[in-house]
Amino acid sequence: MASITLKGTPINTVGNLPANGTQAPDFDLIKNDLSHVSLADFKGSRVILNIFPSIDTGICAASVRTFNEKAAGLDNTKVLCVSRDLPFAQARFCGAEGIDSVDTVSDFATGGFGQAYGVAIADGPMAHLHSRAIVILDENHQVIYSEQVPEIVQDPDFDKALAALS
Repeated sequence: MASITLKGTPINTVGNLPANGTQAPDFDLIKNDLSHVSLADFKGSRVILNIFPSIDTGICAASVRTFNEKAAGLDNTKVLCVSRDLPFAQARFCGAEGIDSVDTVSDFATGGFGQAYGVAIADGPMAHLHSRAIVILDENHQVIYSEQVPEIVQDPDFDKALAALS
């Protein structure tokens, strides 16, 4: 379990992020068109998992915008922005913001992604949502970078995360 904070108040996740060098857990997430997507759908591609509580908060929305801007120039790399938001909310946000270089995907149906990746918040006012984290996978879906952001209202280290792809 990871101990993180929400505006200084301690909260916990159900587990820890997958360790560097390990095989990433599979997942079943919902795309904006309500179809399913799994890790196997990205065979041979590097994957950035930008994980956050809700696209309707300023800092989460900013992370989607940041990765949308930076993802446009990444070769053989898919960026998945993962939250428990409904796919309709994700689609609305992306349409309004002109987001087209990342995919927003939802864990709303089962929360299985949050459990498998250890990011489901276990307690506090945001229980059952995801913590803020980044996990980067190589072409074989081995974890090459992971960051559990210690304070939910803090940005992840985008530059350090993207440097893992070099």
